[in-house]
Amino acid sequence: MTETDATRTLIAFFEREGYARVEPPVLQPASAFVDLSGEDIRRRMFVTQDASGQELCLRPEYTIPVCLQHLERHGAQPSGYSYGGPVFRMRPGESGEFLQAGIEAIGRLDIAAVDAEVLGLSLEGLSQLGLDDVQVRLGDMGLLNDLIDALGITPAGKRRVIRAIVSGQGLDSLSDGESQNSAEYAGLLAAIEGQAPQAAKAFVEDILSIAGIARVGGRSAGEIAERFLARAGNRSSLSTEARAVLDRYLAVSGNPDEAAAAIRSLAAEAGLDLSGALDSLEERTGFMAARGFDVGTFAFAATFARNLDYYTGFIFEVQDRRRADGKPVVGGGRYDRLLQHLGAREPIPAVGCSFWLDRIVGRP
Repeated sequence: MTETDATRTLIAFFEREGYARVEPPVLQPASAFVDLSGEDIRRRMFVTQDASGQELCLRPEYTIPVCLQHLERHGAQPSGYSYGGPVFRMRPGESGEFLQAGIEAIGRLDIAAVDAEVLGLSLEGLSQLGLDDVQVRLGDMGLLNDLIDALGITPAGKRRVIRAIVSGQGLDSLSDGESQNSAEYAGLLAAIEGQAPQAAKAFVEDILSIAGIARVGGRSAGEIAERFLARAGNRSSLSTEARAVLDRYLAVSGNPDEAAAAIRSLAAEAGLDLSGALDSLEERTGFMAARGFDVGTFAFAATFARNLDYYTGFIFEVQDRRRADGKPVVGGGRYDRLLQHLGAREPIPAVGCSFWLDRIVGRP
């Protein structure tokens, strides 16, 4: 089976399940991806300009383009979409053009049920392609965010903690010390500490623009702003108590039922209210079991996180057990903040997943 054949198979399956096919334009506004994913994505995008000078990119993924198209055509109306086609992203050792397929469920209020549905369709879609020997890895950004907020950690400290977890370095990578030159920028660092990431980044870029600075040492104004944000985060240290609770949380692993029980125990002992996120986790697990899946074989890991502000809850990856590199063949999750970032007046719930077809069809 070729990647094109696999795309057709998945699209036909998703359409039978009620997810209408869409095909957003290949050329997309670059700012949408940079604003939401940070300057790191710029280094991996293929960027150009239109005749008016607007910066465009070849779409590096489908979720943001599908959401933009949904807002333009349907607003807050619940809709389900499927897609399949080329995306473009610089990847070391891999082709910069590759095929992705997937689904997005936008606007549905049955949160736990549709989370389980998207995971279920991921596994059923892989089975349609002849891939059944897989491992499901689960995480929950809602739990992590609620825990950090309950511990009273500042927004800058929160970003720093999540970055440390996502990088795989863990909390030991956090340092209370500031770099040698931090005192020189103390006023600016104090001004952006605690601000939302986009607001802080815009503030620093404005300061650089006023000063007439476009690039320093080969770095763009946006990249300089990212470095200031990271430096501001380094000014916020964790209390001993918060660090101890986070360490215990990050040690949680097992199937979703075991994980929920362990986190409930931790929350009770620490005097923290995580009931909302935990109730959602358990309800979602129930819907997964109702679809006929053996949830005891799914692996929840508290250390599994994503460093994107718009992820709000359930996240997952599916790995092919035969792949030696451990790269996922499907990834997805809930992103209830994304559509509001893209211009919606109110938050619109959404969840989806993407299939890495080159890893499925060309698996080692």
